[in-house]
Amino acid sequence: MSKLRPLIAVTLCLCLFSSTSQAWFGFGHMAVAYVAYQKLTPEKRTRVAQLLKKNPYYKTKWKAMIPAGTPADQQDLMYFMIAATWPDQIKDKNSGYNDDGPAGGNIPPAGPTAWQNTGYGDLARHKYWHFIDTPFSQDGTTPLPAVPSPNAETEIAIFRQALTSSLSDKIKSYDLVWLLHLVGDVHQPLHSSTRVGAADLHGDNGGNNVKLSDPSKELHAFWDGLPGDSANLADVITYGKTLTAADPLLAQKADACDWIKESFDIAETTAYSGPIGTGDGPFAITQAYKDNAQKIAAERVELAGERLANLINDELK
Repeated sequence: MSKLRPLIAVTLCLCLFSSTSQAWFGFGHMAVAYVAYQKLTPEKRTRVAQLLKKNPYYKTKWKAMIPAGTPADQQDLMYFMIAATWPDQIKDKNSGYNDDGPAGGNIPPAGPTAWQNTGYGDLARHKYWHFIDTPFSQDGTTPLPAVPSPNAETEIAIFRQALTSSLSDKIKSYDLVWLLHLVGDVHQPLHSSTRVGAADLHGDNGGNNVKLSDPSKELHAFWDGLPGDSANLADVITYGKTLTAADPLLAQKADACDWIKESFDIAETTAYSGPIGTGDGPFAITQAYKDNAQKIAAERVELAGERLANLINDELK
């Protein structure tokens, strides 16, 4: 377990503000990283490039994803974008990583390994780090379940603290890659919420239990895919260039509790609004719902990217 963890118990804000599955698809995570990279200082770009080279995928899987002939400065950008998907890459069944908790690894295991921050020697997938299950009910179902811990909020706090510390670069590399991913995760509304109802007394797993008839997928997957689902780096860059700069005051919000509460509120008031009714569906969503969700997703990706850049510029040592 990281020696930083006891400090977190004192300083971590107590937001009760989830889900299985990945937040955004790889496209969305890379788009967040693209936005962030544009706002990194030259010094921090050099520092993150140095740290990313310590990832075990850097010279193999990541290098193979860089188009031949890409200029060196653009390669650093692309490695940064790809790195944001690493915590999902290790979910591959042939990755050598393992599920370390119940429910397919989505519930934290008992004991200290769920909290450990030991770097790339840790072969646990830690799927439960990707979200924070904040329960709410629209049909009056009680009691609401407790929020499992550790979760995305606790880990963002631990990894941020590590970046400012004197821990080794191997640890900082691991923590940086997780932060690239988790900051994106908590800006996806269904990674900060779980709806409790008569059909889901323990929560609907961030909308993974809620079925849609058009498109034929889960509500969670629908929101994951809003930025796009292409694996082409050029497509992600094109999308990133279309995003509108965030409100400066919102972009300066540095507390992950605020990011999570924003996502929770969007989930409660918008993601689960009509035509999404109570129960697990299937529901046929309208074009108006799709258009509004697409707009929200673009805003959340941009905000996540700008906030991620601020975090790295201000805290990475």
